[in-house]
Amino acid sequence: MNAAQCKMARAATALGVRELAELADVSPATITRLERGEELMPRTVQAIRSALEQAGVSFLEDGQPAVGSGVSKR
Repeated sequence: MNAAQCKMARAATALGVRELAELADVSPATITRLERGEELMPRTVQAIRSALEQAGVSFLEDGQPAVGSGVSKR
């Protein structure tokens, strides 16, 4: 998951930074750092991604039906 995907996923789920941080059990500053493109520990990114997936987001990787990476709301 990259910064743009995180932003798109939050928009698709109408989650604020604080709400996503709570769901992922990370600080709001961590979400902000990810969305600025800063590198985080892989397990932290996975926790955020898992929280977004539980909220109904599917992540599209390069080569999937969309062009480039993206997100899809179930």
